[in-house]
Amino acid sequence: MSAIFSPGKLMLTSEYFAIDGALVLAVPTRLGQEFFFEEKDDHQSLILWEALHQNKPWLKAVINYKNWQILETNIPSSAEFILKTLKNVQQLSTTQFRNDFTYHLKTNLQFPADFGLGSSSTLMNNLAEWAEIDPFHLNAISLGGSGYDIAVAKEKSAVLFQSKPEIRYEKVDFDPPFKNELIFIHLNQKQDSREGINFYKSKNKSPELVNEFSNITKKILLCNELENFSELMMIHERKIADFLDIPTVKEKIFPDCPVFVKSLGAWGGDFVMSAKFGDYKDYFWEKGFTTVFEWSDIINL
Repeated sequence: MSAIFSPGKLMLTSEYFAIDGALVLAVPTRLGQEFFFEEKDDHQSLILWEALHQNKPWLKAVINYKNWQILETNIPSSAEFILKTLKNVQQLSTTQFRNDFTYHLKTNLQFPADFGLGSSSTLMNNLAEWAEIDPFHLNAISLGGSGYDIAVAKEKSAVLFQSKPEIRYEKVDFDPPFKNELIFIHLNQKQDSREGINFYKSKNKSPELVNEFSNITKKILLCNELENFSELMMIHERKIADFLDIPTVKEKIFPDCPVFVKSLGAWGGDFVMSAKFGDYKDYFWEKGFTTVFEWSDIINL
């Protein structure tokens, strides 16, 4: 079987404001999603879909792509999403699902699904690369969202990303001298990103506020000292908390933490970023957060 790989991502700045065109800084993770594929000229017009989570079987589906029917599956709701996405692939592609071959398609998500590192975006990018179609278009009609995660998966690099007035992004060299002082803590409280986005969309925001997040992102990219970086992260966190009218993750969970704590992605959910201090591992473990990564453990730059 041939293979394609897309890395996961961590969104360091702009969170919800990415939807309205704020400049985003995002980085690729070491773990991502593998995609394996082979074709068989047997006139069956079938898709044999197999999805693994960390090499363990999760979803199986047999789909007839002439009439787009699920013939068998172990998880109907997940198979329906796969069917919809593959139907979109067929519409956009000039080559895939245009004959009567059987396609054996297999994915392996390398990180736990509750990490929020981009199980969907890595799938979209892998499928788009395989079908030679635009991953942003496939993502837009299959899932929605700003598309920053697609840019990271596609470029396999840190990116500066903007969704408006149109999608544009550039690869950037984000290699802060203090990177080995940064840590990433998994909260194990997976959030529904769509729920958070809908809540954000329900609130009025000004172009000036969107620009403030873009400016913070630009400053963060130029940071050479942890002190400046920490200060910018705290300002960023406070601005979003005030806008959403909810407490910061530090106020809510880590009020006695001696350094900054910043939410990443949908607030209250997957990962937070912080910095090392004296007994930081004991501090987070005592609060019940035992998954703590250093920069080199999780970031692939």
